[in-house]
Amino acid sequence: MIEHVSAQPSSIRWRSAGLFGTALLLWAVALLSLRVGSIDISTADAWNALFHYSADSYEQTVVRYFRLPRTVIGLGVGAALAVAGAAMQATTRNPLAGPSILGVNSGAAFGVVMAVYYWQITHPIHFVWFAFAGGLAASALVFVLGSAGPGGVSPVKLALAGAIVSSLLSAWLTALLLLDQQTLDIVRFWLAGSLAGRDLSVFFAVLPFIALGVAGLLLLSHQLNVLSLGDDTARALGMRTGAVRALVAALTVITVGASVAAAGPIGFVGLAVPHMVRSLVGPDYRWILPYCVFAGPVLLLSADIIGRVIARPAEVQVGIVTAFIGAPFLIGLARRRRVADL
Repeated sequence: MIEHVSAQPSSIRWRSAGLFGTALLLWAVALLSLRVGSIDISTADAWNALFHYSADSYEQTVVRYFRLPRTVIGLGVGAALAVAGAAMQATTRNPLAGPSILGVNSGAAFGVVMAVYYWQITHPIHFVWFAFAGGLAASALVFVLGSAGPGGVSPVKLALAGAIVSSLLSAWLTALLLLDQQTLDIVRFWLAGSLAGRDLSVFFAVLPFIALGVAGLLLLSHQLNVLSLGDDTARALGMRTGAVRALVAALTVITVGASVAAAGPIGFVGLAVPHMVRSLVGPDYRWILPYCVFAGPVLLLSADIIGRVIARPAEVQVGIVTAFIGAPFLIGLARRRRVADL
């Protein structure tokens, strides 16, 4: 049980200072993302590429057309995944819940593979709509299965339905890739989860959905606090839990679907970041969600930077790096005695 009490002025000051510090850390990591790669670029060249661009400078061209898009996409996707993950953990009261609990990741991946296999779609900007449609369809199926039977939808039934749908779609996806080597060649980097190889048009295509989802979840932070207390307590406080949970789920689908469409199915950001933030600011989602807006991109861009430098001049996809980071975290989280104390 979480005890929600009025925050003391000193606590608000410390949390506000921490939020400001996280924003500064994000600014530093974003600058590092512009500078670090197969070739190192100075801060002056990175700055000039943004505000005083010269086409004659090779370093500025690299920043402007290759590193800036992946940094911007990392900012949006990292924030979206972290906020959505925190919302899912609140509504399901499941500390191991992440955006993939609704089948969005597997549905989006299946939508893209279907588009490539049947219609020979090859450009990342066109992936967006198929990934988004696949994520929405998979989530709708999860809710239909999760609401079947007596008692309607419940967190446990929703999690089980998500696992079933994800496994089924993953099996179909694997079968399609085994049947067509060309499809595998086109989508394999996207399926690994990557910020590279996209331009800003991809980000601008999904930005309205990410903005809508993140803003909506931030506005529902008080309702998430109440939901995290349990359905009985929430109903006793006058909340229509079913309607609120459906709204949160819809916003989560929109947010994660757009993120997966832009960068592929990146795991563990939505799981790990909310727990990291919660350990700093406590269980109040009015603080957890704003922190996630900054902490999510910090983790994702940091993983992307690590992927660029550990195998120079080649790169390791960011989805692989986050998996290496997230796996030990998940094991440690599962072993904690108080893992359910959200």
